[in-house]
Amino acid sequence: MIDASSDELREQVRERYAAAATTVTTGEGNASCCGGSSGCCGDATVLEVDDRFGSALYAASDTDSLPIAAVAASLGCGNPITVAELREGETVLDLGSGGGIDVLLSARRVGPTGFAYGVDMTDEMLDLARANAAKAQATNVEFLKGTIEDIPLPDESVDVIISNCVINLSVDKPRVLSEMFRVLKPGGRIGISDVVAEDHLTPNERAARGSFVGCIAGALSRTEYRRGLAAAGFVDVDVRFTHHAAVGMHSAIIQASRTHNPSPTATTSESGDSATAPTATESAGR
Repeated sequence: MIDASSDELREQVRERYAAAATTVTTGEGNASCCGGSSGCCGDATVLEVDDRFGSALYAASDTDSLPIAAVAASLGCGNPITVAELREGETVLDLGSGGGIDVLLSARRVGPTGFAYGVDMTDEMLDLARANAAKAQATNVEFLKGTIEDIPLPDESVDVIISNCVINLSVDKPRVLSEMFRVLKPGGRIGISDVVAEDHLTPNERAARGSFVGCIAGALSRTEYRRGLAAAGFVDVDVRFTHHAAVGMHSAIIQASRTHNPSPTATTSESGDSATAPTATESAGR
């Protein structure tokens, strides 16, 4: 069971990612997304656990031209760039942008006529990401301080939202999904990676498999994700498991879109079933 208060959990997450940024930049400290040992890459400590998390999930052709510290700070459970289908000229938002790897890759995909935003609540990660953007000479990016429950962007301002193993860390997931819908333009889409539980696992069973800050205890189930996105207004929802993360839990790709119709009422799952809106408790998975 997750006993800590929302404020305590948020602070634990902030401290973990601040420590991760410090580990990358100085080689000191002890931090990773899901526990385990660290390796070394050039002047930056790589926060690598195994092939389920971190920079190992990116192709070398994508990361070779990025600053070492951007690659080293990758703590995700997937590669949202591969499913976001980014196009030139689009505006992209990365929720929980960390050291900036996905923002920099997005900026490259959307080109000089596009733009990539990153939102993060951790000052140390923001400093690292901005330094990485400067090293990469990326001029079509901006890193904003804020939480994913209160995105610091106007309504209908982005074409695509990506995120990498971050939504499971939120203490208010229905609010996150609602904020995602708010900032997306009509016709916009999401392409995110996250840890997702099989439907049979209770919240207590998820918590028994790992900590909240370790990306496990706070994970939604597949049905909770589908229903939560439908309740927020999304359509064409697809939640697809990609690889094992823990017993009964998986890294997954989550895709959905905001219809041009302002009042969508249903969504289609990976099995073609219509998903109905959940209660807030169902959406939060707790």
